[in-house]
Amino acid sequence: MTFKSSLLIVASVFALSACDEGVITATSGGVAETAAMSQTETAEPRMGYSADVFFNTTSYSLAGGGGHAFSHQSGDILISSDETGVFNAYALNPETGEKRALTTSDSNATFALTWFPTDERILVTADNGGDELNHVFVRHADGELVDLTPGENVKAGFAGWSADGSYFWLTTNERDPSAFDLYAYDAETYERTMLFENTDALDISAVSPDGRWLALNRSRTSADSDILLADLTTDAAPVLITEHEGNIAYGAYDFTADSSALIYATNEYGEWNQAWSYDLETGERAPLIEADWDVMYVGFSPSGRYRISAINNDGFTDVTVLDTESGETVSLPDSVPSGDLAGVRFNADETEMTFGVTSSIAPNNIHWVNLETGEHRQLTEALNPVLEPYDLVEAEVVRFESFDGVTIPGIMYRPHNASADNPVPALVWVHGGPGGQTRAGYSAAIQHLVNNGYAVYAANNRGSSGYGKTFYHMDDRRHGEEDLQDIVAAGDYLRSLDWVRDDAVGVIGGSYGGYIAAAALTFHPEAFDVGINIFGVTNWVRTLQSIPPWWASFREALYDEMGDPATDAERHRAISPLFHADQIVRPMLVVQGANDPRVLQVESDELVAAARENGAIVEYVLFPDEGHGFRRRENRITASDAYLSFLDEHLAPEGADEE
Repeated sequence: MTFKSSLLIVASVFALSACDEGVITATSGGVAETAAMSQTETAEPRMGYSADVFFNTTSYSLAGGGGHAFSHQSGDILISSDETGVFNAYALNPETGEKRALTTSDSNATFALTWFPTDERILVTADNGGDELNHVFVRHADGELVDLTPGENVKAGFAGWSADGSYFWLTTNERDPSAFDLYAYDAETYERTMLFENTDALDISAVSPDGRWLALNRSRTSADSDILLADLTTDAAPVLITEHEGNIAYGAYDFTADSSALIYATNEYGEWNQAWSYDLETGERAPLIEADWDVMYVGFSPSGRYRISAINNDGFTDVTVLDTESGETVSLPDSVPSGDLAGVRFNADETEMTFGVTSSIAPNNIHWVNLETGEHRQLTEALNPVLEPYDLVEAEVVRFESFDGVTIPGIMYRPHNASADNPVPALVWVHGGPGGQTRAGYSAAIQHLVNNGYAVYAANNRGSSGYGKTFYHMDDRRHGEEDLQDIVAAGDYLRSLDWVRDDAVGVIGGSYGGYIAAAALTFHPEAFDVGINIFGVTNWVRTLQSIPPWWASFREALYDEMGDPATDAERHRAISPLFHADQIVRPMLVVQGANDPRVLQVESDELVAAARENGAIVEYVLFPDEGHGFRRRENRITASDAYLSFLDEHLAPEGADEE
């Protein structure tokens, strides 16, 4: 992990549980064609829906990576869903599509991790109101939940199963808040053994199925990182396997199923991350997957017969499921809809496969395929039945030239009613990170705004991931400068479109995107007509001094990118909106979770107070039971309603000139 990914806003709660999984993606064109056909042959799109219509869409995701998605006993599929308004774990019957609730939390989001290999027990994870101090719980067949990682201020995670299913691995920072140690838990007794004491606060990446090897990452800078290997059968220190000079980034994907090799990422050979293999016996390396875009993920089915790989293709995800025995790519049935397929999982004998499918006009649904017969079933229906796909807007990749000639990519959502004869207000949407990437997936918040007549352009400013390492590092030590100017230029680009009102362009973003939104109102006070700051950094001096202790593994990389607060406090103060709030003259909405450990509530409190003191119009929404990203449906509805109400009043009030 690097700082560039640490402040990412979660566009949907589905992304929280599934963003690290392998995904299969069909071509994007099919979705657009289908949507157009539906609109022409079925009905005209309907507009003006309230937020609850979009957020009563149900989120579904499969059990986490490294776990068993299929029950070895019942054959049910383990999923997470927020159908009650709060995320819980469910057993999904692949024959009938019926769901059985396994957890029933009415407060804290609870996410499914894995079935046990021999029975109906599961592991789940939950924090407390968004504080990110996740514990891991075992849920027994009778419904009893037992905390396997108790303690105050403990953060824990699941790291996989041994190949024989006799034990599983968990990480916790109970010994040292800044470092995660690795433990093996007996699957029957839950007795545990420390396998690796992480005295150097390295990132634990993957454990080999045979339990011998541990892959660790070390971030030197945001551009330079290493992989180390620890032999867990010895007391020897981890060994560096990526000796190099210069700025090269390495990261572990996964071990092969037979524990013979480590599959890792490297950008040593060009702009893009390639997948390479490292033979654990000989140390030999060989290229595995090369592409004209970043390789996002490589994983394997239980026996290793199937290899799943994902490519980040211009905001879409192309996934290949390769049958390693035949060398042929697995073709999905024609009945599987076009879109991004997420979280590919296999049953124990690899005759069945499950995955999610989503697109910009279709929230994630769980699918099942029999690999022997080709039979396919869609097991869930996520979209609120009030909505139809033709009511939604298909995402389109659009590029523009920024202030200095750099080409900036982004995702455009154009309202159905937008035209030269009826120009509409517009928003520049800024992702988190700072090194995140807005992708063409389903967003209830964006679709709600677009359905109510607001164009949204999600700009991937310089510093965004997914467009090569040169582009990614353009904003290093320059945050709040050229990346901010890209967002200002995106606003100018929107004004140049004949179907956008040039007097009604705003900016909105969360996390680092919230910082950029606030910074735009502060340092370019005339560039946007309004701004919405969703848990954004406002005081870099405090933020960099108060990072969560579990970020210690990439503290050095963080300071390399942003500057050390001990020596660069003057610059941090200069780019912080809080200290220049007297320059804010346009209306601003601030939205914050009280339990946010990344961007503290005080950040928003102080900015709101300072801007109001200087006469600015500021609205403030604070959620006492949320952290960095809103997981409770009722809160997501409240937030989205607040965005629209604020925009209707201050950006495009009723009765405004539409010419």
